[in-house]
Amino acid sequence: MKFVKNTIYFFLFFLLFVQCKKETGAENTVAVKNEILYAKGLEIYKYKGFSILKITKPWPGAKENFNYILQEKDGIIPDSLKQFPVIPIPLKSIVVTSTTHIPALEMLGVEKTLVGFPNTDYISSALTRKLIDSGKVREVGKNESLNTEVLIDMAPDLIVSFGLSNSNPTVDNLQKSGLKVIFNGDWTEQSPLGKAEWIKFFGALYGLDNKANEIFTEIEKEYNSTLALAKKALSKPTVLSGAMYQEQWYVPQGESWAALFMKDAQSNYLWSNTKGTGSLTLPFETVIDQAKSAEFWVSPGDFSSLKQMEDSNPHYKEFDSFKNKKVYSYSVKKGLKGGIVYFEWSPTRPDWVLKDLIKIFHPELLPNHELFFFQKLE
Repeated sequence: MKFVKNTIYFFLFFLLFVQCKKETGAENTVAVKNEILYAKGLEIYKYKGFSILKITKPWPGAKENFNYILQEKDGIIPDSLKQFPVIPIPLKSIVVTSTTHIPALEMLGVEKTLVGFPNTDYISSALTRKLIDSGKVREVGKNESLNTEVLIDMAPDLIVSFGLSNSNPTVDNLQKSGLKVIFNGDWTEQSPLGKAEWIKFFGALYGLDNKANEIFTEIEKEYNSTLALAKKALSKPTVLSGAMYQEQWYVPQGESWAALFMKDAQSNYLWSNTKGTGSLTLPFETVIDQAKSAEFWVSPGDFSSLKQMEDSNPHYKEFDSFKNKKVYSYSVKKGLKGGIVYFEWSPTRPDWVLKDLIKIFHPELLPNHELFFFQKLE
């Protein structure tokens, strides 16, 4: 009888143990909601002890997703997820490969974890430039050919890279060398708030999700309130954009990031009805025919003065916007080494871009705003 009782007790204990194991597993695998609102190429799912970071659009036309498991200290990863790269968080050191990553690090207060960057002269931010000048951020080659030997010697916790297609030999070599690499697809986003939301990508890597959410919520609030203000405009001025390159004129297509800004700023961008998210190639004759009388000319390439434009192509002075000195460029404001501030900060701060454009097109709506990215060419 005693043997039977012991057997029953053991069996009950075993059932209880199995049930506890199942419940513990359920805590980690229960379905959760994607925390991303606007970005099309990023998904974040938070669980107890870990997060799943999914990059769904690492490059245009990508047909594969990349899943990464961000493991917190003592976090338990379910067996079903161990097939994916596991990245311990919070990071202590990082290498990033685009200047668009710098603002997120600074806004989250983790810029001192940056240990490497390809061609540091492109970085314009004064805060990160101090780290570079003090030797705390090393050169790691070029994006298309990162210096594997230097990176192995540095042994960063993570390298944040990007791909232009499914052929990424540099990334493959780094991973074969035992380095952890993650794709970032912020540059493929087309909506202003979609790009800005990638700050949550970095927030997840540092265990600073709440801080990243707060920062983005403030940016979202500023953008939407500015968007509402723009709708009070009484007119929509016509706008030309782009410039000549090798006998062809390149203008933003109507569904592109740049074109959406001009739409949100209540302007009549002359190619707003075209399909596509890249650049439209046009002969000069087509552009002069459609845009000769355009009131404004925004983003005329990398020119920083009207004289520089005229020296490059005398035909530019045939446009009314040029004659009336209503040409605005993002290329004037640069860092100490020549890096363009707009390229670095505009993806993270679309609210500043929108305010600039409204100040240009509808100055009466923002009388106290001083242009941050764009400057009037003289």
